[in-house]
Amino acid sequence: MEVSRIERINELARKSKRTGLTEEEKKEQALLRKEYIAAIRMNIRTQLDNISIQEEDGSITNLGEKYGNKKRH
Repeated sequence: MEVSRIERINELARKSKRTGLTEEEKKEQALLRKEYIAAIRMNIRTQLDNISIQEEDGSITNLGEKYGNKKRH
């Protein structure tokens, strides 16, 4: 997510605490928050997809291949 969009989220949060938001600003804030959460989820999923564990028998299991692909379909 772009830094300018994160700054806008913070700006709207500060304004909300100070003076309140208009209906249009509330809609913008909700949209920006949804985008932010989606970006965070994508980043976490990418990190989890790249985790491999070593099994007791010595084999390596990639968790992204084992679990990640099932949730995407």
